[in-house]
Amino acid sequence: MPLAAAHAAHVDTGDTAWLLAATALVLLMTPGLALFYGGMVRTKSVLNMLMMSFVSIALVTVVWLAAGYSLAFGGDTFAGLIGGLGHAGMSGIGPGSVQGTVPTLLFATFQLTFAIITAALISGAVADRARFGAWLVFVPVWALLVYVPVAHWVWGPGGWILHHLGALDFAGGLPVEITSGASGLALCLVLGPRLGFKKDAMRPHNLPMVVLGAGLLWFGWFGFNAGSALGASGLAAAAFLNTLAAGCTGLLGWLFVEQKRDGHPTTLGAASGAVAGLVAITPSCGSVSLLGALVVGLAAGVVCSYAVSWKFKLNYDDSLDVVGVHLVGGIVGTLLIGLFAVKEMTGGPEGLLYGGGIGQLGKQLLAVMVVAGYAFAVTYGIGKLLDKTMGFRASEEEEREGLDLTVHAETAYDHGVLGHGAPVAHSALPTAQKVKAQG
Repeated sequence: MPLAAAHAAHVDTGDTAWLLAATALVLLMTPGLALFYGGMVRTKSVLNMLMMSFVSIALVTVVWLAAGYSLAFGGDTFAGLIGGLGHAGMSGIGPGSVQGTVPTLLFATFQLTFAIITAALISGAVADRARFGAWLVFVPVWALLVYVPVAHWVWGPGGWILHHLGALDFAGGLPVEITSGASGLALCLVLGPRLGFKKDAMRPHNLPMVVLGAGLLWFGWFGFNAGSALGASGLAAAAFLNTLAAGCTGLLGWLFVEQKRDGHPTTLGAASGAVAGLVAITPSCGSVSLLGALVVGLAAGVVCSYAVSWKFKLNYDDSLDVVGVHLVGGIVGTLLIGLFAVKEMTGGPEGLLYGGGIGQLGKQLLAVMVVAGYAFAVTYGIGKLLDKTMGFRASEEEEREGLDLTVHAETAYDHGVLGHGAPVAHSALPTAQKVKAQG
């Protein structure tokens, strides 16, 4: 997210109006993610999947307002590694405070929505088998120890990745995509595979729900990327168009691989390909031209469509392909900045293919390695500690029965039997037949 405007001293109503809308769009992405993930799991875990996303909104918001915003975007206190606590509890920030050309309260809320969806993304890696109680502890701890420092490195005042290294990340390839993907991989290894992994069919139970969730994600992504211009500007318009273009070529690239490899394009592939393209363009939407955006999306669609199958070869159970899509897609998009960055978008740095030399690519690679390694190591440590102290993995009985019923005492699909074995919704049965069905 550009910080060049941080020294302006007045509120621009147009910029503020756009960022208000963008903030709402990004917040909508987490319910969209809940539907996307909810449709991909089996019927016995749908509500648990929805709950893991929705509770992340509440948990991260409390942590962000208490200390997260101050540590991420407060004045640097230690060589570009972390901010200070001067704004803990949003102290010193009121309606008249200004960040760039928008109210500081709005800027902080916009950044909050990024932190929320990043935490929620991790849940897809451990779907069907994570204890909800442990998740309630994991999310705020992870947000403070992983997301907040990386956000400061990349976007915070004095952050070392932006200000010292010079790597570029417009809207969150490093803090959002790579941290969530690397953290998802770490939790996969801590919890171990689901019962029946590589033996039982674990197909998405509701593909229309998956497509609806992907559509909401795509819609919200315009706020995610174009909103990161922090104003209603030509840069926002370029990021908006790049986001649309990359989502389209990501979708087409994934379907091309499916057709060539499997002989048929799938609905799940279309949704996953669009998301892969959107993931990859997130860091690069403010750095590449339209042609570059088309290539970035296509590369992500193709590469990620192969990457999701790595879990079967390497024996890690990434339930909903957080590693294959978000980690790999984030890496693709972040590295391709080093090839396709153009001066018209960046205001200076150029990629290798535009005469900028190999230096920018090296900076992007170093940033990827450090962020991925840090997120993986810290998340693995948090996960192991929680597993040893309170148990992070659901019991075998809970997993077989389904977390919806055993954890939340609810079921998303409650079926009874009527007539000659035809399944019907239990709520549709007459009262007498409900009693008979129960007894």
